[in-house]
Amino acid sequence: MDNDWLGYAAAALTTGSFFPQALMTIRTRNTSGISLGMYVVFTAGVAVWLAYGIAIASWPMIAANTITLGLAATILGLKLKHG
Repeated sequence: MDNDWLGYAAAALTTGSFFPQALMTIRTRNTSGISLGMYVVFTAGVAVWLAYGIAIASWPMIAANTITLGLAATILGLKLKHG
């Protein structure tokens, strides 16, 4: 039985949850409520999850973590620039 659909559903939900924060941060440039330490560690963690997904050839993990890494890195970059 192919359970990749579970991975894609989880990926869509968790990755999708970052879009509102990223859009609001991009629009307002307000990063005062964002923890720099948390986003540094989180972004590094997502990069490691992406590497793991690549290592095990898990397309749901690769897709989700590629998008999440881009969003998290954008928020982190804005925090570093405007924080």
